[in-house]
Amino acid sequence: MSLSASKTHAPVAEDFAAVNRTITERLASDVPLVETIGHYIVESGGKRVRPLLVLLAARALGYQGDKHQLLAALIEFMHTSTLLHDDVVDESHMRRGKATANDEWGNAPSVLVGDFLYSRSFQMMVDVGSMEIMRVLSAATATIAEGEVLQLTNIGNADINEDDYFRTIQGKTAMLFEAASHTGAMLTDGSAEQIEALQLYGRYLGLAFQLVDDLLDYQGDAEAMGKNVGDDLAEGKPTLPLIQAMKVANEEDAALIRQVIEQEGGLEHLERVQDIINRTGALEYTRDKALEMRDRARACLELLPASEYRDALALLAEQAVERTA
Repeated sequence: MSLSASKTHAPVAEDFAAVNRTITERLASDVPLVETIGHYIVESGGKRVRPLLVLLAARALGYQGDKHQLLAALIEFMHTSTLLHDDVVDESHMRRGKATANDEWGNAPSVLVGDFLYSRSFQMMVDVGSMEIMRVLSAATATIAEGEVLQLTNIGNADINEDDYFRTIQGKTAMLFEAASHTGAMLTDGSAEQIEALQLYGRYLGLAFQLVDDLLDYQGDAEAMGKNVGDDLAEGKPTLPLIQAMKVANEEDAALIRQVIEQEGGLEHLERVQDIINRTGALEYTRDKALEMRDRARACLELLPASEYRDALALLAEQAVERTA
């Protein structure tokens, strides 16, 4: 199943509606192409898990104001800007079952509109009015960029190990999850321990989310995912299923995987690679790591008071590892 919007979103439905209105308002620009591309990518069917984290984290610690709505919207802008840039870097043609913005309008407009969304998110940070929250988010943007560069430099690198892999996905994916739940909690009067618990919850949720993404690249349904199975292999990305398979496979099979990674392609070998990662238990290994991160995330919630918001966060962690797209 995919991440369901019913039970996880229901406790903050009114907040979410306000976030969507804010997103629409803040996309306004005197340059028509900025609005066109901005609306195209923002409205392209994403689950908006990151802004949801802001809302649930704030409400879970009793926040009664409305700054969390603005914070959630700017987090979505940050995420959307990274998608625009990522699709250019990866030369992607499909995301969420639709043509990517770079496929529709070209690379230059996609990069520049991504820059606009990043810039607009920082304007919104000022409006939130917390120097500490701005400190966390500005540091997060640097970490995310470093994670993306690290992933780029590791393309075609068959010598990457598991620690390198986790460092990469912590930066490029988990960091924004962590920043979302952390800053949502920072708006509240929660204890330092509770705020840290929500920060770590976001980190582990983000890691689980990326692990499942990398798992689905070898066993998912292309139509449900909105992208092609084997995209990571085609790009020469050494994700955990490949890393683990090379570690335990026989010499011949490990050499094939190494060859495919180093050649940054080799989709003609996709079926054989899938067979190897299945036989070596690499998919089960990756899933076990995702379940471990889910369990860590759920354990963080024990410091929070019982509420429908805490329940939604727990369910979100469960759905992150059970999804098929």
